[in-house]
Amino acid sequence: MHIPVYVGFEYVDYWFQDEARIGQQNTTTRIWAAKGSRTQVVKQQQFEYAHIYGAVCPSTGQTEAFISPSLGRVGMRQHLQQISAATAIGRHAVVIMDRASWHMSDVADEFDNVTILPLPPYSPELNPMEQVWQWLRQRELANRCFSGYQDIVEQLSRAWNIFRSDIERVKTMTNRDWLNLIT
Repeated sequence: MHIPVYVGFEYVDYWFQDEARIGQQNTTTRIWAAKGSRTQVVKQQQFEYAHIYGAVCPSTGQTEAFISPSLGRVGMRQHLQQISAATAIGRHAVVIMDRASWHMSDVADEFDNVTILPLPPYSPELNPMEQVWQWLRQRELANRCFSGYQDIVEQLSRAWNIFRSDIERVKTMTNRDWLNLIT
């Protein structure tokens, strides 16, 4: 990690970033039903998906996301551009993410106010974005059928906007005690 020497830790915002695939092979969860009745939930067999790049800043509750038909370095650069633009002038964003091949450190080279901090290998439990994806799937996207890619994008956008609308939920769900040890 290379934060410029002129940036003090009090001017650093930590962001967590990850991607998720959402689609027609959707999550099914338990549902309420009248006692003695047998509920039915449709499980689609189609294979259309959308990918969401998402990031949260636990200290401010800021979120940045965009939806794409695929994953890769181009999308990662676009997402880092969003985070860079959301970072206030005079502040620096440290983006904590896993070690996917499109997360290589040089993907952030064009941004003066963004640094990538990779998580240790095989440690998804350290990234609170995993809980965000779980929350979206269980509370907003489960037990749904999608008519196609555009419907997936619309429902995923709606779900993300519901998540980000409550800043206290964002902060509570994504804050980690060990973040306070970094500064």
